[in-house]
Amino acid sequence: MKETKYETKLLGLPYPKNDAYGALSMPVYHALAYEFETAEEMAAAFCGRTNEHTYSRVTNPTVQYFEERVKVATGAHGVTALNSGMAAISNTFFTLAWSGCNLVTSRHLFGNTYSFFVNTLGAFGVEIRFCDLTNAEEVAASIDGNTCSVFAEVITNPQMEVVDLLALAAVAHERNVPLIADTTLIPFSTFRASYFGIDIDVISSTKYISGGGTSLGGLIIDYGKFDWSHSPKLKPFADAEASAFHFKLRKEIHRNLGAYMTPEVAYMQSLGLETLQIRYERQAAGCQEIAGRLQSMPGVVSVNYPGLPDNPYYEVSKRQFGVCPGAMLTFDLDSKERCYAFMNRLRLIRRATNLFDNRTLIIHPASTIYGTFTPEQRAAMDIKETTLRMSIGLESVDDLMEDMF
Repeated sequence: MKETKYETKLLGLPYPKNDAYGALSMPVYHALAYEFETAEEMAAAFCGRTNEHTYSRVTNPTVQYFEERVKVATGAHGVTALNSGMAAISNTFFTLAWSGCNLVTSRHLFGNTYSFFVNTLGAFGVEIRFCDLTNAEEVAASIDGNTCSVFAEVITNPQMEVVDLLALAAVAHERNVPLIADTTLIPFSTFRASYFGIDIDVISSTKYISGGGTSLGGLIIDYGKFDWSHSPKLKPFADAEASAFHFKLRKEIHRNLGAYMTPEVAYMQSLGLETLQIRYERQAAGCQEIAGRLQSMPGVVSVNYPGLPDNPYYEVSKRQFGVCPGAMLTFDLDSKERCYAFMNRLRLIRRATNLFDNRTLIIHPASTIYGTFTPEQRAAMDIKETTLRMSIGLESVDDLMEDMF
């Protein structure tokens, strides 16, 4: 039987319960607590013997429907919606990590992810082992019996490095360690993370999914394929639960940290899911075209986009993400001062952070996202003062090029 397409799966998903007024869009259940007919029903819900809602810090009908739409779209075992991408990352590693364990990753990380690993997890006794994730031997040598996971960004931000995910997953899985990946830069409407060996997917839904920068959100997607009996922390739950990770996350960590998505955001992002693929195709195609044009523009020293044939990651990117790998690119001018002058001339392109808004955005990463890092830290992370990062929106490519040059 032919597989149902992404949009059809989303639009055809019924509500868990019929809406009293037959609303076509899931209503916003702006409720804190929920009433029960009997004390017995209340006790059963609180103890997890039923799926009824008890308190909106734990579950909420509008948020749950958003989670179910993501679950249907990705084929995941479990989905948890949180109030930011960093909440997704922090909840994931508070579920996985323990004092004395180590985490294997790259220095090519988004600034707050790097800070969370080094400063926050480090303070709890987690060792961060940095290595070159494109070097299988180096990754293998970094893993030992106390490794809680290997973590990668599928396209690093802003270095634009692309790791061979199948090769990385093979190294991790041979040593019974899960592969956790931030896939924010390529949406799941296009990229099948589980096919490439990713066990847990963390996403900033603020980006592509929200649809025009409408709201903050994050997702943890558990594909239910890893054997958690190999995890010293999750092994006690592995025999009884289909996914010990999802069980621990939902029954303890997410409840205790209190970062669950709000119903208003879930409503907006559920609508964003419906147009995600259409917007992505337009933005990614525009990014591909602009990257090619920038290569011949005066003053542009280099352009970094994995969809360019001369990019060192072109072949692996094409295998994993297709011909247009996302709607973000970077390019270098000859100095920080030239970067500032370039940005200050812009009238159509917005000087702002965030990615994959409907509007095109530009930022100088070294002086903003990494502005509080030391020069030595920036150098180790390959953050250059000559680099500009641009997220392509829905505007005309010709108009964007005219604004820049």
